[in-house]
Amino acid sequence: MENKKVWFITGASKGLGLTLVKKLLNNGYNVAATSRNLSDLENAVGEFESFLPLSVDLLSEESVENAVSQTITKFGQLDFVVNNAGYGMIGALEELSDKESRENFDVNVFGSLNVIRKALPQMRKQQSGHIFNISSIGGFSGNFPGFGIYCATKFAVAGFTESLAAEVKSFGIKATVVEPGYFRTEFLTSGSLVVPKNPIDAYKEVRESQAAHQNDINNQQPGDPAKGVAVIIAAAESENAPLHLFLGPDAYQVANLKIVDVQKDMEDWKELATATNFDSI
Repeated sequence: MENKKVWFITGASKGLGLTLVKKLLNNGYNVAATSRNLSDLENAVGEFESFLPLSVDLLSEESVENAVSQTITKFGQLDFVVNNAGYGMIGALEELSDKESRENFDVNVFGSLNVIRKALPQMRKQQSGHIFNISSIGGFSGNFPGFGIYCATKFAVAGFTESLAAEVKSFGIKATVVEPGYFRTEFLTSGSLVVPKNPIDAYKEVRESQAAHQNDINNQQPGDPAKGVAVIIAAAESENAPLHLFLGPDAYQVANLKIVDVQKDMEDWKELATATNFDSI
């Protein structure tokens, strides 16, 4: 086995995941990558000595554990994990059923937690590693009509990544939540963006947002996936990797607006909201 860094990437048959896999292989890394459909992944990437394509059901702990085990058996170590698999969902909170909402959480949140749970024993053994969890700028700001459930899943990803970073720091392991803006991938196509089964016409802003994302924004996103994954690789190679990695000028703009809004709310209500301790005697 060559002593090269090993990456494990989920949701790798398209989008940012596929772009990242190709870039890493061209840069000489060992890469294990997962997809629900193995042939799609193999056809998209091609054959490389340093590539291990895996068919994985991220909602099955057994399937995830088997994939991580195969990766370690083939490459001998596990250095970087990228939880990239997920899908978008648009629909007002009232429109989306419990089943629709839970399914989005299953893939976007619990699938990633399954991977983290199975990857950490090897990383703790090595006393090294870096986990990247792909969230969204919608995981930092929820000010997107119709994306409430999706944003909630991505807020969850950001939250558990912050806790993860604190939990594994003493083992020499890092964690980063990646929060991209709009990148020109297949994310807004029908295969990656789910719409409500029972829409409510009264939600005018949601319908307008749905139409805009499906018809106007799709294929017009400003972000270049190749440039986005290059930043992720740079963060992986850096001694001072960020906990929060915002990707794209649009992500920075939205994040800065959110920070200003939060600071204003805090300042406006500071006098009343901080007078809540028991009076000292």
